[in-house]
Amino acid sequence: MGRNAEAIQEGVAIALAAARLSVKNAILVGTISLDESFDPQHFVDAARAALIALADEQDEAAAAVSRARKAAWGRHTQPHGTHDYRDRDVRNLRRRAKQYSGVAKALRAKADDDAQLRELVERAREAAWHDVEVNLQGRLRVEAMRPEQDPDYESMREARMQALRLVDLQKLSAQARRKRTLAAAAEDAADAAS
Repeated sequence: MGRNAEAIQEGVAIALAAARLSVKNAILVGTISLDESFDPQHFVDAARAALIALADEQDEAAAAVSRARKAAWGRHTQPHGTHDYRDRDVRNLRRRAKQYSGVAKALRAKADDDAQLRELVERAREAAWHDVEVNLQGRLRVEAMRPEQDPDYESMREARMQALRLVDLQKLSAQARRKRTLAAAAEDAADAAS
C-alpha cells in the first residue's frame, strides 16, 4: 500500500469517527432530549448527511491546496510563514490535494452504501448506549453511596452542613411561613364569610 493510499485510509477512518460522533449525538438528542423513538432509518439519513458534509469539507480542502499549489509554482524566494508555499512545496501540495480528493471520494461511496450507513448507525447507537450506561452507573454510584463508602465524606461534611444551614433550612423556613400565611388568610376569609 502506497503513501497516498495509507493517508486516504487514515483520513477516512478519522472522518468515520467524526461521523459516528455526529450520529451518536443525534441519537442522544433525539431519543433523550426530544423523547423520540429510535428509528434506525432516521439516523441512516443523518449518517449519510454527515458523510456528505465531511466529503464536502475534503473537497474544499483539496481545492484550497490546489490553489496554494498553483500560487506556489515558480516562486523561489524565502517563505514568510507556515502556509507561504514555494515551488519546492508543489509536489507535496499535489499529493495532499489527491489525498483530500481520495478521502472525499471514499466518503461519498460510503454515503451511497446503505449497508455501510446502517453499520455506522449501529456503531453510533452502541456508543450512545455506552455513554448513557456510564452516566447511569456514575449517578447510581454517587446517589446510592453510603457515607462509609465515600472517600470524600469527612472532607465534604462541613460544606454539606453549611449548605443545609444556608440553603435547605432557609427554604424550609420560607415554605413554613408561606403555609402559615396561606392558612391565616384562609381562616380570615372563612371568618369574614360567616
